[in-house]
Amino acid sequence: MVRYLAASTLVLLVMLVMIRTFQLKRLGIKAIQFGEKDKTDFLILPFAFLLFYIVFASAFDLPGIGVELFDDTFTGWIGAILCVMGILLFIYALISFGKSFRVGLDEDHPGELVTTGAFSISRNPIYTAFGLVLSGVFFIIPNWIILTYVFAGMWLFKRQILLEEQSLKGIYGEEYMAYCKKVRRFL
Repeated sequence: MVRYLAASTLVLLVMLVMIRTFQLKRLGIKAIQFGEKDKTDFLILPFAFLLFYIVFASAFDLPGIGVELFDDTFTGWIGAILCVMGILLFIYALISFGKSFRVGLDEDHPGELVTTGAFSISRNPIYTAFGLVLSGVFFIIPNWIILTYVFAGMWLFKRQILLEEQSLKGIYGEEYMAYCKKVRRFL
């Protein structure tokens, strides 16, 4: 049952991003900036599809890839809790973002600096939510490839955060620096 939750969580994340993107498009805001500044962003897509396949293969008894490191129902339920926490934080962050939500860097039309809601507890609640979900998926499906994704994902999140911080310093200046002094990068 928890394996279905892992698959559902990934689908829900994608759906939430798509819904928010379409909502902003109706307001004349181009929210998808993915790959416009850095074409290497597109290298992420095949790896994302592989992750989806591994999770769906496990949930729906399709031919699998990789080996599971352990089989523990209790750990699976811990993973389910992490996935639910990640989804809730993600939804809270999307609501908090308002019209400033973007996928990728948008230095031309960045929107307002958001420091309230989910952004009052973390400067990067969406990446934190992704980290919770990715860790949760690993605890549900302890495949060694997914474990590799957890470590690679954390490295990529950190890399992207550092890039975004440089951009935000340039856009918002002292306002952003003051915000950084009040709110931690993660939780």
